[in-house]
Amino acid sequence: MANDDRFDDLIESLGGFHRTWLVYLGLELGLFAAIRAAGQAGITPGDLAGSTGHHRPAVETWAWAVDAHGLVVLDDGRLTLDDAVAGILLEGDRADYLGGQFVHAVVASMDWDGMSEFFRSGEPIRDRPDRYRRAIERLTRQDIAVFFQEALGLLPQLVADLSRGGRVADVHCGGGRWLVAMARRFPGLELVGVESESDSVARARTAIAEAGLADRISIREGTSTSTADVGAYDLVYFQYALHQLQDPADVLRRAWTALKPGGRILVLDWPLPSRREEFRSRHGELIAGVQLDELFQGTALASREEFEAWFAAAGLPVPEELELPSGATAFLVERHA
Repeated sequence: MANDDRFDDLIESLGGFHRTWLVYLGLELGLFAAIRAAGQAGITPGDLAGSTGHHRPAVETWAWAVDAHGLVVLDDGRLTLDDAVAGILLEGDRADYLGGQFVHAVVASMDWDGMSEFFRSGEPIRDRPDRYRRAIERLTRQDIAVFFQEALGLLPQLVADLSRGGRVADVHCGGGRWLVAMARRFPGLELVGVESESDSVARARTAIAEAGLADRISIREGTSTSTADVGAYDLVYFQYALHQLQDPADVLRRAWTALKPGGRILVLDWPLPSRREEFRSRHGELIAGVQLDELFQGTALASREEFEAWFAAAGLPVPEELELPSGATAFLVERHA
């Protein structure tokens, strides 16, 4: 690549840093939502500041900046938001939702003041604030959409079985969004969430109560299914979770014991590329940044081969692997009757 091309490439990356923050502010402060609500008539930056309750000079600067970055259109003093951009940034029930990715990227980087020391010492961050786990829950809204729109479409027998009712566990359930979505999609299910972080447990219980589903969903504090749960579940689910657990093989082994005959373990995750050339892609760029943050907190994304090794170490059958259009992979094993 010529020097001029390399300069343009790097300055584009620098602009990407500012764009990420502009998106984050637009999401967190409700600016994108307010512009979208204004419709084709648009809204002036001054009215946007007034309707959202924010500092006018700051909102006016944000307005021309997002226009410069092609995120909104500022024409004749009024802001409008393209439907495609609005859908990608605001609609969490879409498989191509990216709003959570932007929020997570910014919130994760707020802890990176300790990153250089981590590089020197190898000691990961001891604890992350609750804002980080809230951001993870925003991020995994995309994973929930991928589960319902992509994974279930390839698993018609699982859909049929869940439609008849049963008992389901979500290990490392975070704020409980998947549990609520499952309870609404499959009214005959009883669901249990397992979560180790006390702040996430509290948010999950609040979300479940607000959804009016406390009679069907319960939350336990822990890192795996209980040893008392022998033959208790029709499905044990891990969403962007297995790679973050201290002993994935042991957790899988416990989940296998907790299955009823005919029950299933389903793992939905975003594996690392297995080949170097796969990293030289837009997906590879993003996942490399996520991996750096994972290492910083003492966890790590895993390749498909590592997931397969965890199943083998747990003594489970070789999982069926479903490569999904979004880039996620679902790993499925069934405990035959």
